[in-house]
Amino acid sequence: MQWHGDSAVPFRQEANFWYLTGVEYADWRLVIDGDEGKTWLIAPDINEVQQLFDGSLSPEIAKSISGVDSVIGSREGKELLLKLAKKHRTVHSLVPPPSGKHIGFMRNPAPEILYQDLSKMFSAVKDSRKVLARLRAVKLPVEIEIMQRAAQVSAEAFEDVKSKLQTRRYEYEVEAEIGYYYRRHNADHAFEPIVASGKNACTLHYVANAAKLQSRQLVLIDSGARLDGYSADITRTHTTGEPTARQRAVHEAVRSAEGQITALIRPGTAIKAYTESVDAIMKEVLVSLGLMRSKSSTTAYRRYFPHAISHGLGIDVHEGLGGFSEFLPGMVLTVEPGVYIPEESIGVRVENTILVTDSASKNLTGDLSTDL
Repeated sequence: MQWHGDSAVPFRQEANFWYLTGVEYADWRLVIDGDEGKTWLIAPDINEVQQLFDGSLSPEIAKSISGVDSVIGSREGKELLLKLAKKHRTVHSLVPPPSGKHIGFMRNPAPEILYQDLSKMFSAVKDSRKVLARLRAVKLPVEIEIMQRAAQVSAEAFEDVKSKLQTRRYEYEVEAEIGYYYRRHNADHAFEPIVASGKNACTLHYVANAAKLQSRQLVLIDSGARLDGYSADITRTHTTGEPTARQRAVHEAVRSAEGQITALIRPGTAIKAYTESVDAIMKEVLVSLGLMRSKSSTTAYRRYFPHAISHGLGIDVHEGLGGFSEFLPGMVLTVEPGVYIPEESIGVRVENTILVTDSASKNLTGDLSTDL
């Protein structure tokens, strides 16, 4: 996709396709014939200009990375699909998702193009996203090992930044330290980092990271490394100079809530019951801070704690939990309570990456201090 002039937006593979193949290059297609137990990768046509500027993936390497039976060209791939359509009336694929217009997104055109191609060949195209979401929600041991390393690199970057925070003058200097640490360890940003000082922290997805740091000001840092295809996600809130009594009180309330909420996560716990318990804990936090008079005030509750407490984590930094009704061993999710008080220029969030184990849960980022 065009970025500016003759430059393209940096490519990142669609998560479901990467999960099944490990292929990082654009325009490849995967075909699985479940009845026959056969798999193919269909390679795109690459002209000389594309080859010169962007390179390509050889069939031999693609086969080695993905484990498919065969790698074929686009013309042979079309013939294969037409042949399979004579045997199978239905094909399962990534049906185009909702447009996301309510949050201002422009949809990726690739699934729509694929859907239209398949609709011309098969009688029915069914959505495979839910099946893939359930598979991805429960991590394999090899995935957990990678996510542990991603969490470790992220935590080390946060420790490094905290040690230098008092000597940094701007938010972007803090961001630069994080990115430098990631790249030194062969990782990159899993998402646009947030370094938000003062009132900026009350904008949940603040990514300008340009303001000057003021004395005795809270600085919220939300970042995570992407390593070998998997993401970590951490938030810590620190202060420049000696914190005020109010800053300490808000931070301590959020930090305490994070510990209580993490303790709720264990296999077999109903996700609905978990969210209800979280609401009770966070409402108590807001009452204790004088931000709510009554626990029944939904408006006040969502004013000061406007986001979800958790999200799944894996290849994408925001993943679902597969539609399961309870926590299962192998799930990885965040716990991220926060309190945001724009009228006081205070925003505090504490976030960790949590693995559901066979008997309880493990905080993959628990070794990183939550001290102010």
